[in-house]
Amino acid sequence: MSEHLPKLSDTNLQPYFNRAEIVQQTAEQIMKDFGVFGLRINFSGNIEHAYSELHTQLIAQIDELIKTSYSTLIGVLYRIDLSEEELHKGTIELPNYNQVEAMAHLIIVRELKKVLSRKFYS
Repeated sequence: MSEHLPKLSDTNLQPYFNRAEIVQQTAEQIMKDFGVFGLRINFSGNIEHAYSELHTQLIAQIDELIKTSYSTLIGVLYRIDLSEEELHKGTIELPNYNQVEAMAHLIIVRELKKVLSRKFYS
């Protein structure tokens, strides 16, 4: 019998947002994926404010890329593995966020899922 990674959805990811090791690894994954494109994301290490800290920076980066280098934004999204369909679905499921805010949120969630998948299979 093999173990299967539990289905990860926005509703069951919440407990991981408070685990220091997972939050740190998620921030590092975001910094790495954006860094490949010469984009800088910083993380203070403050777990309590990690989401808002990363979300705010991602919004600024995405907004700038939309204005100056849309092809780089597409490259980042491809590297992170966020499809156009997931982005579209996310903007509908997050009515309190504008498109850029929703995209930033989806990036954080996708990177968290990557970290959890890696941990599960290691």
